[in-house]
Amino acid sequence: MEIQFTTQILKEGRTYVAHTPELDVSSCGGTKERALKNLKEAVRLFLEEAEKLGTLEQILEEAGYLKRRSRLEGPKFIGTRRVSLPLPMAHAKA
Repeated sequence: MEIQFTTQILKEGRTYVAHTPELDVSSCGGTKERALKNLKEAVRLFLEEAEKLGTLEQILEEAGYLKRRSRLEGPKFIGTRRVSLPLPMAHAKA
């Protein structure tokens, strides 16, 4: 069985952070490639543990996954955009 998921890679200082929004799992590394490799391992461990706990089907259903042939397909992201929102001054001081 194979699972597909979206990855977002961010840079925080000298560290790259890889995140999959469908499963809300993240990992990091010193390079983009290492962060992605670590994310794949984190997702594998997350799904294995969910299976042991008996919650895997519920997690995948809530994340919008469908089983197609021998693959689990998640929801298709159609865009990512950076947006701005003005905050009241009380929040801007934080």
